[in-house]
Amino acid sequence: MKFEDYSEIQALSTNGIHLGDNVTIGRFTSIRPSSYYGVGKIGYGLEMGDNSSIGPLGYVGCAGKIKIGKNVMIGPRVSFFAENHNFNEKGISIKEQGVNNKGITVEDNCWIGSGVIILDGVTIGSGSVIGAGTLVTKDIAKNSVVYDKRDKVIKKR
Repeated sequence: MKFEDYSEIQALSTNGIHLGDNVTIGRFTSIRPSSYYGVGKIGYGLEMGDNSSIGPLGYVGCAGKIKIGKNVMIGPRVSFFAENHNFNEKGISIKEQGVNNKGITVEDNCWIGSGVIILDGVTIGSGSVIGAGTLVTKDIAKNSVVYDKRDKVIKKR
């Protein structure tokens, strides 16, 4: 395992942080299973497979379960948010309404480009490529190439 300078891993979580062999966590990357803001309970945690890496300045908000497979390349400034705030009750502050989470899965052999944002409830299928700057809000089928900001599958590999 390799942790580059100034990476921050908060391991307090219900399931822990489990990193496979030959994992790299890039410079200034934060892995946070629990909220800074005192909302909700202790988060779930992260599982990351062998030979996978997170580039510099990444953010892994693993309050919900995040599972990253083997041989996954994650570029710089990629963010994972495995929870959503509840906000339906107008008479109650959003902070008091808590959160819900479904988790995020990135299957084996994926390349996630710089600046990608992956939201809660998403599975990215094995062999997929997600282009820089893409906002991923729904599941991506295996061997897909997605490179716009609307989750549109442009072509198959």
